[in-house]
This record gives sequence, C-alpha cells and structure tokens, in this order.
Amino acid sequence: MDVALALGGGGMRGLAHIGILKVLEREGIRVAAVAGTSIGGVIGGAYAAGYGPDQLANLASTASIREMLRARPEGPALMGINRISDWLVGFLGDRTFGDLRMPFAVTAADLNSGKEIVIKEGNVAQAVLATIALPGIFPPQIMGEHRLIDGGALDPVPVRPARALSGAPVVAAVLSPARELWADARGPGLAGMLPVAQVLLRLRPGQAIQVFQDYMELTSRTYTETRLEIDRPEVIVRPEVWRIGLFDEPSVADMIGIGERAMEQQLPSLRAQFSLPRRLARMVRRTPGAARA
Repeated sequence: MDVALALGGGGMRGLAHIGILKVLEREGIRVAAVAGTSIGGVIGGAYAAGYGPDQLANLASTASIREMLRARPEGPALMGINRISDWLVGFLGDRTFGDLRMPFAVTAADLNSGKEIVIKEGNVAQAVLATIALPGIFPPQIMGEHRLIDGGALDPVPVRPARALSGAPVVAAVLSPARELWADARGPGLAGMLPVAQVLLRLRPGQAIQVFQDYMELTSRTYTETRLEIDRPEVIVRPEVWRIGLFDEPSVADMIGIGERAMEQQLPSLRAQFSLPRRLARMVRRTPGAARA
C-alpha cells in the first residue's frame, strides 16, 4: 500500500504532519513520494532524508522559532533567514535530491515570471529555504534566473507535484479548515506574531495590518479550496490546527497528536483507495491516450 504525500503550508501548524507520518508508518502504509510547500517542505525533506517521525519530533523540539526569528534582517524582508538556514543544514547537510530515499519535491513561486516552480534537483536545504521564504517576512531566494518565495503563494497543498512523482493515491495534508468551518475557525493573524507586534496592534497602523492579515487568511483559504477542487487528491486530511499562529510555539507532542487523530479518521477512506476497482481506475488514468479516449 503506497501513497504519495502532499504536505501543505501553514507555519508551525505543520508539526501535525509528523503525526500523519506516524500513523501511516504504524499502519504499514508506505510513503512512495512526498511533495511539500513551506513547512510541508521542511517536514517532507527531513522525512525523505531518512528521519522517522520520532526523529522529526526531536528535531522540532530543538528548534525555537522565536530564536530563529531574531536573525538580522537582510534584503527586502523584515527578518533574516540565516539562523533557519543553519538549523536546516544541521540535519540536511549538503544532501541533494538524488541522495534522498524517495522522490521529493518542493514548490516555490517565482517573482520574476509569476509562475510556480517545482524544485526536484539540486541542494535540498537551499530548495527548502526557497519554499519557506514568506514574502515580506523572509528574503526571496535567488536560484539561477528565479527569485523565489514561499510556495504557498501559488500552490498551498502540492497535489499535482506529488502525483507527478508517483502513481500512488495522493494523501493531501491540509492545514486550513474546510469552507463550512470558516465562520467559527478564524486563524490568528501574522501581525500578532512579529516582534513588538503587541505594541503595534494598539495603534491604528497595527490594526490596519491586522485587517489586511484577515483578508490574506481568507484569500489563502479560498485559493486552497479552489486548488483542492481542481487537483482532486484521493484523500484529504485536515488536522484541527488553524487556531495556531504561523510563528507560535505550540507543544510538539500536542501537535503530533492532532495530526495522528486526523489521519486515523481518514484511514477507511485511504484503505478504500487500494480496492481493485480503484487500482484499475488509476492504471487507466496513467495509460497514454486514456484521457483523450
């Protein structure tokens, strides 16, 4: 039973991805390929490099996001990325995509062309830095002719890249709520997570920023749902993490537990993907000329 994982973006909410991986391993379901956006690229890259769920939990426990955000600003950004870079290189080293134990890809948005870039070769740590380059917060990453920012700008949950890596059914890990929950699941704005933000939010400019962040959250959720409707992953897993801020420091154990419960709820839907009719349907879709027929 093989699956391809599409791990979505969402800052520290992405710790729930570890719980999803934990359940898949426990149930004997093999991850044949993984694609990640933003934090999904961090978790996916480490997993593809050979770190199991328990090791991922240890890595997450050693990372203080607030310490990492103290890096000196660089380029057109409010914060630097050198401390995050040091942390990534600490466990990814100089691995290339060819060194990984499974096919892996991350997505980024190119400010120069306006196109989505799927990175599947080169240095893994550099690719992850590109997919987490939250615009305005972290500096864009230059790769050749591309000026890359966070992949969530164009592909919040990389279903298509995951499907391209493997013919297995795609399990999409989505870190935002379904449409019917939006009214009761308002996420914390980014403004409240930045340094001195609590002071800023008492002033009119800070309140304006908060309104803008609410707008961006709504836009992101809408785009995520639209992409899911178009890309149609076989299974959607939604850990209930949307009340966690992008740069919060929640309990790693609690977040993993949320991911586990979400994946366990979807196990019947996932197992159904391995029935003979579903397998035959996927074979037909992969047959050249089948779509035209």
